Amino acid sequence: MTSDPTTPRSPDADASGLLGASQIRDLADRLGVRPTKQWGQNFVVDANTVRRIVRVAGVTQTDSVVEVGPGLGSLTLALLPVAGHVTAVEVDPVLAAALPDTVAALAPAHRERLTLVHADALAVRELPGPPPTALVANLPYNVSVPVVLSFLEAFPTLERVLVMVQLEVAERLAAAPGSKTYGVPSVKAAWYAAVRLAGTVPRSVFWPVPNVDSGLVSLVRRDPPVTTATREEVFSCIDAAFAQRRKTLRAALAGWAGSAARAEECLRAAGIDPRTRGEAIGVTEFAAIAEARRALP
Repeated sequence: MTSDPTTPRSPDADASGLLGASQIRDLADRLGVRPTKQWGQNFVVDANTVRRIVRVAGVTQTDSVVEVGPGLGSLTLALLPVAGHVTAVEVDPVLAAALPDTVAALAPAHRERLTLVHADALAVRELPGPPPTALVANLPYNVSVPVVLSFLEAFPTLERVLVMVQLEVAERLAAAPGSKTYGVPSVKAAWYAAVRLAGTVPRSVFWPVPNVDSGLVSLVRRDPPVTTATREEVFSCIDAAFAQRRKTLRAALAGWAGSAARAEECLRAAGIDPRTRGEAIGVTEFAAIAEARRALP
């Protein structure tokens, strides 16, 4: 181990090799790191919470896990002993540079399982190492939905996702048609996966403490609806339907279809009452509407 003052010392971890609240703050101090709103940084300071995330995610040695926003390494240290490989994607240059040293100091037996990618997760379309089978992360609130959707699109090998996000976002992702929280994230996530709220997390496990509670959301990959329409066509329909969610689909989809009359024609061809609102139907119905528009002369 070097004498660099930013190198973590192994006594900073608890007996299990995981980081606690005082250790997180000490490591941040030595790195000169202060959580920033720009990158939505709230670090997990509770070892039991990261253990719970790994347990709920069902990670095993057969998994190649991608972790977005590892921060100071709390969740990374919990993932490494149980995963076959972990690829951590970090946008903060200081944190990206420090993570391998943290792992070398606190989990030396598993350091070879870690690959660090210094990048903006929203721009990532390929990863080094084995194809990822699971995405497990404490996601920044400001980019959580785009990150989940972009990774599911870019990496078809992802079989499941378990992320900790703002509770309101978790509820939106897991919402069913007809509920107040159902919207664009709900429908688009359902294109890729079966989604459920897997638990809640109190704000007290973070530093700094956010103004909201968090939730764990689980997504298990499944085949998208059978349709001749492309994903882009279906997603365009979804966006249009919820842009004016109080309107009927006949009115909301008028611009998307070319006119209200053509929207009604699409809806009737898909077997949907034109007076229906977007929040009342699921992804299969949206796929049918997009397919019907594609079939129009």
